[in-house]
Amino acid sequence: MTTTSRLLRLLSLLQTRRDWPGAVLAERLGISHRTVRRDVDRLREMGYRIQATMGPDGGYRLDAGSELPPLLFDDDQVLALAVALGAASVTGAGIQEAALQALTTVRQVMPSRLRLRLDALEFTAIAHRPGDARVEPEVLIALSTATRAHEVLRFDYDSGRPDDAAQGKVARRVEPHHLVVAGGRWYLVAWDLDRDAWRTFRADRLWLRTPNGPRFAPREIPGGDVAAFIAARFKGSDHGDRWPCRGTVVLHRPAAEVLPFTGDGTVEDLGPRQCRLHAGAWSWIALAALINRFDADIDVVGPP
Repeated sequence: MTTTSRLLRLLSLLQTRRDWPGAVLAERLGISHRTVRRDVDRLREMGYRIQATMGPDGGYRLDAGSELPPLLFDDDQVLALAVALGAASVTGAGIQEAALQALTTVRQVMPSRLRLRLDALEFTAIAHRPGDARVEPEVLIALSTATRAHEVLRFDYDSGRPDDAAQGKVARRVEPHHLVVAGGRWYLVAWDLDRDAWRTFRADRLWLRTPNGPRFAPREIPGGDVAAFIAARFKGSDHGDRWPCRGTVVLHRPAAEVLPFTGDGTVEDLGPRQCRLHAGAWSWIALAALINRFDADIDVVGPP
């Protein structure tokens, strides 16, 4: 193992737990205690704040620093970082320029073997909803900080619904529980203290007030799964990740012609000229529109 590889391995170990006895590090790396001390000194010279811990075993602890030191990544980590930076421009987080600059920097210092692998993974990230308002990083940081600290948030909110237009921004007090990005938009999942119910707020439509409110005891999100909760809310359902209006029909069209346009519905092939479609929507009118889009004769299977 080269010195560089050993330093990378040592740094990776220090990042996985708070305290490491020196003897355990030496055993993991297959080196002597003296070499561990020398390698720790090298990392300190590079800017990493590594503290010696007291006790019968003695050991080391990697502390957070005031400045970002040089970072060491293995090949797969570098590629993962580059792909993440390439996709960051469509998250709506207002960091597109910074992400592209960081990606350019990472690519410039990549060994040629990694640049070839990255080029093989070249892709174009497309925003899910072009024209959506972006969210400033400071807002996301404030939301995330309050969520982590379990502090009540106060903000003015514009729901975007026509029935709220006359009211303009509405003051809200919430207990923030999760910050979610889905379809290029950021959402805050929170317990609304004034409405005594769970609500989902678009981060680009809220204006934070300061300071934050008191701390609170976190509640369990319905179902215990934030991803399923968000999916259900997007579908207008109170019964898990499923549409409130669901139906099954036999379409007199080949399955291959129907499948690309069914969204999260399912299609069963019933032969060369017909298929069975299971689909859902937020209303019966919307479900009927979805089925009629295929301009085909139908046989209703259910519901009656």
